[in-house]
Amino acid sequence: MNILAIGCHPDDLEVGCGGTIARYAREGHKVFMCHVANGNMGHKVIMPEELAAMRKKEAQESAKMLGAEAIALDVGDLLVNNFNEDDVRKLVQVIRYAKPDLIITHDPDDYMRDHIQTSEMAFNASFAATIAHYHTQHGCLDAVPPIIYMDTLAGMGFIPTEYVDITDAIELKLQALQCHDTQIRWLRDHDGIDFLDFVRTCSKYRGLQSGVAYAEGFRPCTRWPRMAAKRLLPG
Repeated sequence: MNILAIGCHPDDLEVGCGGTIARYAREGHKVFMCHVANGNMGHKVIMPEELAAMRKKEAQESAKMLGAEAIALDVGDLLVNNFNEDDVRKLVQVIRYAKPDLIITHDPDDYMRDHIQTSEMAFNASFAATIAHYHTQHGCLDAVPPIIYMDTLAGMGFIPTEYVDITDAIELKLQALQCHDTQIRWLRDHDGIDFLDFVRTCSKYRGLQSGVAYAEGFRPCTRWPRMAAKRLLPG
């Protein structure tokens, strides 16, 4: 299968589905990690242009570690807008390039506007990708791909209906997350958060719910025609 994970900022996908991405890649599937925003506002001292370049490099290193291909739309932080036609068209282009059998993205009720807008953009762009006269470099998809929503930050308000056992991938997930050094240090210094421990704890909590050591939680988009009659997440 081709798997397209669409996250807002560099590091969001590692947090929400990094272990699942690692499992897909290990099982021989082609995985793409698309970042809509460039993360340029995620620091108090480093200036936005410099930070965006740093975070792009971190995202590429992390994706390589997980066995995925990194793609960046380069939208500025706080500017993600599902109604920005230029950005939607860029995402349609990515979707047509990846030809996904499954899209993983943010839950529509995640904790900040950029994440919510990314979720809606993924939903709309994946439909537009099937429209023949919506022109981009790559040709249109034959069918609307299923969407599965990944966990919210800290699991707030999110009730998974499916779980992926990432016990064998938890250390790789955290190593990939650690590639995002600017954010690990920012969260420690600015917010007093040990983010690696934070993510490990959330994965352990989902594991407790599903009877394994570590897990990631998901729920499908249930709007027609997004459902599939088979399990698309790793077994």
